[in-house]
Amino acid sequence: MSTDANYLNNLPHWSIDDALAFALQNDIVLSSEHIDILELAREFYNSYGFSPSMRPLCKTITASLGIEKGRSIYLNQQFPNNPAKLIAIIAGLPIPKNCL
Repeated sequence: MSTDANYLNNLPHWSIDDALAFALQNDIVLSSEHIDILELAREFYNSYGFSPSMRPLCKTITASLGIEKGRSIYLNQQFPNNPAKLIAIIAGLPIPKNCL
């Protein structure tokens, strides 16, 4: 696993093992629900060329997993404090531009 600024230099080589390692560094134990969200974030990145900030992330998740999982409160429960940033880090993506 090669990292630079918390994301993989070679995005196609990301794996669930990478996600597990990044998640543990952020005190998160991944479940299948987490993995579904990470995969959607990676699909978004592959489609648009940038990591989703909170609003597009919520819309993407809502479209695929339903409104309950697409709500910011749910994402905050799964990825505390800064969901878009944590999702990007764990998914091996660049941090969204508007995340602090």
